Amino acid sequence: MKPLQQSKKTLQQGFTLIELMIVVAVIGVLAAIAIPQYQNYVKKAELGSALATIAALKINMEDGIASTGSFPNYSSSQLGVSSSLGTITSAPGTGASAAGAIILNLGSKSQFTGKKIALVRDADGIWDCESTVSASVNILPRGCQSVGSITN
Repeated sequence: MKPLQQSKKTLQQGFTLIELMIVVAVIGVLAAIAIPQYQNYVKKAELGSALATIAALKINMEDGIASTGSFPNYSSSQLGVSSSLGTITSAPGTGASAAGAIILNLGSKSQFTGKKIALVRDADGIWDCESTVSASVNILPRGCQSVGSITN
């Protein structure tokens, strides 16, 4: 009786080929969904960082407007800030108004080389975010709108 009981008791030695193929297929499907989402997340984070960099300069601009009565035309060195994403400039509006823009020209270290993101101030003191990055995918920071061009 002892040999009969031993033959019924078989131990599994590993995974079958079909089980391994199912696991590989599941990982492939997950990767196909996750990788594009991660790439969008990285792009959105980069634009958010760019917006945060120029948003910090609003106080300097408001101080310049309060001192001179018009939007100041500062260079990157006068602004006292640099960004690894590109060059920052300010662009006064037409005439002696307090309207203007703080513009970040995204450079070669950015995924959006040649594009711009800007905080635009109207004569009433209201700031809006504009960007030349296409809004086909929801990657622009909240409150930012896609425009055709930003002049500087």
